[in-house]
Amino acid sequence: MQKTERVRDKRTENIILLVLGTLTAIGPLSIDMYLPSFDRIADYFQTTQAQVGFSLTSYFIGISVGQLVYGPIMDKFGRKKPLLIGLVIYILAALSCFYSPSIWWLIVSRLFLALGASGGMVAAKAVVRDVFPPEEVARAISFLMLIMGAAPIIAPTLGGLILVHFSWQVIFLTLAIIASLMFVSTYFLLPDQFTPDKSVELNIKDILKKYKGIFQDKIFFTFSLAGGLTVGAMFAYISKASGLFMGDYGMTESEFAILFGVNASGLILGSQLNRFLLKRIRTYELTLKISYFLIALSAILVINGLSFQRFDITIVTLYFVLFLLGFQNPNTTALSLYPFVKKAGRASALVGSLKMFLGALTSYIVSLFVGQNLLPLAIVVFISFVISCFLLLRFKFKEKEALTHIMG
Repeated sequence: MQKTERVRDKRTENIILLVLGTLTAIGPLSIDMYLPSFDRIADYFQTTQAQVGFSLTSYFIGISVGQLVYGPIMDKFGRKKPLLIGLVIYILAALSCFYSPSIWWLIVSRLFLALGASGGMVAAKAVVRDVFPPEEVARAISFLMLIMGAAPIIAPTLGGLILVHFSWQVIFLTLAIIASLMFVSTYFLLPDQFTPDKSVELNIKDILKKYKGIFQDKIFFTFSLAGGLTVGAMFAYISKASGLFMGDYGMTESEFAILFGVNASGLILGSQLNRFLLKRIRTYELTLKISYFLIALSAILVINGLSFQRFDITIVTLYFVLFLLGFQNPNTTALSLYPFVKKAGRASALVGSLKMFLGALTSYIVSLFVGQNLLPLAIVVFISFVISCFLLLRFKFKEKEALTHIMG
């Protein structure tokens, strides 16, 4: 029987969470820092912004596939070594982006950048599951959400400042330096308390079979999909935000940047308040209650999109949606990982991949409505929350034995 030591020293907990938090931030940093440079990249390579957008698509493909690859590797060899290798891949890919001689070179380099970033995203959730007791996992992930939520606020500003003084390539040089610092902190400060499972097979057939088994777990199936749908709603917002606020509502770039940051702060505030509420309310109970509020808010958004389209209603509603997602994202992740200790790496990878897939899907759906922003966004968000709530309620009434298990 595999034994995993639990973290007991508070100082050690804080160090581990800080290191893991920086690793979770690598994903949003890689996306949001270079978004302000799309115009410059298009001019530099004498191409269109649409073609530059393929570098974002290749990143999403890499981050989805990469997480599925890292999962079994981290279960077989431990968390730390694959994570360090991933950071090396990321650093090299960032330097490759820096030296890109063509747009297609940049697109392929972004794919490898995502493959490197995947290691940190998988390891962060898996290490939390390894070293914290089940009742502490959701609170630990909420702390990670604090840093992950701050990244979208800091990244565009940092990218914009770099563009004021330097070329767009320096953004990727900066990412390489950040990843190098992460490598150092991971090497010296992050323990690897997980005992590798040498029985894990790395052939594709066996990997797919194991992922299928994880996905069919009643607890994992419910909460990974419920959480993935809420993340999908957030991705729909991100993909439509610039068109909605700068296009429909006529905001300037600086005004939009401030508004985007304020909304992201709602996500941070929610994730931190979640840590305190979890001391008084069980994770599942809180998750279900939050889902009701999300449906109500998204219904208001739909009504506003159909009739008034008022700016004040839109911004207030979206702020509170993101605020409540600060509760939902860490809680559904923690619940989906609950059944797994030995397979935490693979389960963490599958959770992350599902979220990115559903996020990419909702982003694609809302992008089909050219010239329309609020109503398509509101409808996709509403449908996502309704299906997510349905999965949670179905679990309550159909899986009473599993519910008793997670409720302790």
